[in-house]
Amino acid sequence: MKVLLLGGTGEARALAAALHPEIEVISSLAGRVPDPALPVGPVRIGGFGGVDGMRQWLIDERVDAVVDATHPFAATITAHAAQVCAALGLPHLVLARPAWTPGDAILVGSDTEAAETVAANGYARVFLTTGRSGTRAFKDVDAWFLIRAVTPPDPDTLPVDHQLLLSRGPYEYDGELALLREYRVDALVTKNSGGAMTEPKLRAAETAGVPVVMVDRPPLPAGVCAVATVEEAVDWVRAETAG
Repeated sequence: MKVLLLGGTGEARALAAALHPEIEVISSLAGRVPDPALPVGPVRIGGFGGVDGMRQWLIDERVDAVVDATHPFAATITAHAAQVCAALGLPHLVLARPAWTPGDAILVGSDTEAAETVAANGYARVFLTTGRSGTRAFKDVDAWFLIRAVTPPDPDTLPVDHQLLLSRGPYEYDGELALLREYRVDALVTKNSGGAMTEPKLRAAETAGVPVVMVDRPPLPAGVCAVATVEEAVDWVRAETAG
């Protein structure tokens, strides 16, 4: 059995490690992050060229099943995989890490709505953690931004008043709390990515009394099979193999 694993996340790397070498897994990374953490086993890097390109690649490679363990906000590739697998009749699973409980966070539907919320509330010093692709919406907001990302955003998307902090998680609670206090942050903007790697910033914000603006994650395509843990994904793949 050959499995295409759409990855780029810690869960995807853990799943590849759990299945290798028992099952042939090809991990696919989008290629947006230089020097990514690579999973064990074969890896392809780059896009497929849309729905048609993915469909042809799956046929050419004689893939038997697809597991989507991409970031919860990678909505385009998730939609494409669901559409192609349904058309080809391929077994398809989404490994979706559980979302964070918003708690007292201001829940919004998009980066644009998050920027509007920051402006409407008059937040002056904002810790922006929506990733390199999430900065454009804040370009014209009158505030100072501490922008944390793995790789530098396009300069044309950055607010005038900002400081870049390039780093890769996981992060610790004490460090996140110290960061909020050092930069006198009065609002945290984040996506509801879920997972333990970046969750400490939420606990730190609660301790520091910093309000949180949280972009809600996009819904999964209708009808897809989804699990929440690597262990469940391993069981699904093995069951497909046995079948």
